[in-house]
Amino acid sequence: MSLSRFCKRMLFTTSLGFNLVLAGSLGEGVQAQDRLRLATTTSTANSGLLRLLLPPFEKTHGVRVDVIPVGTGKALELGRNGDVDVVMVHAPDAEIRFVQEGHGVNRRQFMYNDFVVLGPSEDPAVIRRVKDAVRAFSLIEKKGATFVSRGDESGTHRKERRLWEKTGRHPTGAWYLEVGQGMGKTLIIADERRAYTLSDRGTYLAFRDKIGLEVLLEGDPRLLNPYGIIAVNPSRHPHVRHRMAKALIEYVNGPRAQAIIRTFTVAGQPLFTPVTIP
Repeated sequence: MSLSRFCKRMLFTTSLGFNLVLAGSLGEGVQAQDRLRLATTTSTANSGLLRLLLPPFEKTHGVRVDVIPVGTGKALELGRNGDVDVVMVHAPDAEIRFVQEGHGVNRRQFMYNDFVVLGPSEDPAVIRRVKDAVRAFSLIEKKGATFVSRGDESGTHRKERRLWEKTGRHPTGAWYLEVGQGMGKTLIIADERRAYTLSDRGTYLAFRDKIGLEVLLEGDPRLLNPYGIIAVNPSRHPHVRHRMAKALIEYVNGPRAQAIIRTFTVAGQPLFTPVTIP
């Protein structure tokens, strides 16, 4: 067996072990007559939304959705390799490129939320009253205050890099820590270091009771965080379950799923806004 095939088999086995646990929480009444492989972001998985969003689709279509939570970059890589049937991510530029290069079809944006800049209550870079995320990043860099980056090519990491690019500076030095972790672990590390970080609002709310970081900046239009869903191109990977992937795309943009998205809350706060308000 080639190294490539061995690695793919190990990835599938590891993912399947996780997904069987997650799928079990999505609804015991669903029969595993068919399976649809969905690569999505850790932020989406951490929010808990999929545990409400997927069971109605599974029941209607007699399918089990195997959820593989990774960063956006890894999710798109799985799609390029034909290792999944559909991807759900939040990096519009990368999504458009994914489709233009022929890896995906039927891209649709179906919901959005926002990013927030978190930091310790003592706020050493004094960004609490700043309304501009680029200005806040500049102040953090100027102060040399510790900043923890996901550093994992996720949608959040890509958004963070674009903000640094707009400052005209490249973050380097002991104060800037790239951890190569998902959002949840990044928040825990940032909390331990009393550091700043960029987070999607959903994961922050899910971890708010576990960390002492505060929202120091929010509301900048640059922090908008749209989510897209894309079917893997069956012309490039004939084995993918394209018909079922299209059905999932139609479902998440339909009235039932959009209503679930609209009413989903964590700690009493809505996490996402549907593109079509039911």
